[in-house]
Amino acid sequence: MQKKSRLTTYILLGLGLGIITGYFAHDHLANPLGFADTLSLVTTLFLRLIKMIIAPLVFSTLVVGIARMGDASEVGRIGIKTLGWFFLASIMSLTLGLILVNLFRPGDALLGHMAATAAKADLATSSLSLKDFVTHLVPSSIVDGMAKNEILQIVIFSLFFGSAAAAIGPKANVLVEALDGVAHVMLKVTGYVMKFAPFAVFAAVAGVIAKSGLGVLSTYGVFMAEFYFGIALLWALLIFIGFLFLKGRVFDLMKEMRGPALLAFSTASSEAAYPKTLEGLERFGVRNRIAAFVLPIGYSFNLDGSMMYCTFATVFIAQAYGIEMSLGQQMTMMMVLMLTSKGMAGVPRASLVVIAATLSQFNIPEAGMLLLLGIDHFLDMARSATNVIGNGVATAVVAKWEGELVDPLKVEELAEAPLP
Repeated sequence: MQKKSRLTTYILLGLGLGIITGYFAHDHLANPLGFADTLSLVTTLFLRLIKMIIAPLVFSTLVVGIARMGDASEVGRIGIKTLGWFFLASIMSLTLGLILVNLFRPGDALLGHMAATAAKADLATSSLSLKDFVTHLVPSSIVDGMAKNEILQIVIFSLFFGSAAAAIGPKANVLVEALDGVAHVMLKVTGYVMKFAPFAVFAAVAGVIAKSGLGVLSTYGVFMAEFYFGIALLWALLIFIGFLFLKGRVFDLMKEMRGPALLAFSTASSEAAYPKTLEGLERFGVRNRIAAFVLPIGYSFNLDGSMMYCTFATVFIAQAYGIEMSLGQQMTMMMVLMLTSKGMAGVPRASLVVIAATLSQFNIPEAGMLLLLGIDHFLDMARSATNVIGNGVATAVVAKWEGELVDPLKVEELAEAPLP
């Protein structure tokens, strides 16, 4: 616990030093862009180290979790509960974004300043159709899916593999034990990689500030303040709903999620926090087989912060161009986003890609994306941290429903229990 607290302190220190260094570089260096590009190597290295862990960790923990459940009907029951929670959380996040953007109307401040023929944002807008999403669900090769860190494809394959291992019974015990060993080794590797986190946080923040300066924060200050208010409101709703099921223990859960959320916030990457989120949930008392089953699915289906941002940003751009969307159009847009946002975890600059695809469907100028590119990193920081909190609450609640949420003091004893 002391090591975990030290890591959080070092990440906060890296965050503060990054802001100071970036500000100095932007104002005093002859080539701040070159400085930022150099620092980006550190961030890129850390994120690649994290991605190196994701595929084997998701595969091994999910297969072991399903195999130890044994009963296929149990897997189906937990899966239905999990997806049901994710659906309701998605509706809540998308609706909250719509309500706030219509209440605050941040785009009105830019009305009349936007040229309809502005340069196009360099983002793909045709890669997130429903057909592509469905065909993308199942990997043509699990090796290819793992090589590209396609979490949704890894989850699908692991579901089949784990169910098959459970079906053949004792013959699979050796394989399940071996994969359990792989999972523990990967968690140890995670510990090594996390030692680099404060340096990556420093480099990421310093690079962005060096490129754009602190002015990028003040220029869009009102928009960012309103969005962060929405994020705070979403956190409050998630914690309140968690309280209805977990009672006072939800605050213990937030303590465990503090480190992973801070890491996600600092690096603007939900993936960076995956291993630590899994560890935190197990320390909280969620049985490994539940955490390993729900959390990977959540990374594709339960990105609460990203979904709230999608509705908030899309209507903001429409407002900036003076395009009034009727209630019916906004509800239709929400359902479109409900589908296209699934599986966005594996797409670079995913929220922007989803928004760009949605803009084209509702005849809103895609050039409006340029309004957000300058501050997207700072918005992504809040989105990523919220995704971690949302998935943490979801996993704990599903564990509670299944009677698999235990006293943290018993976690080690249960983890060492033999296979049933």
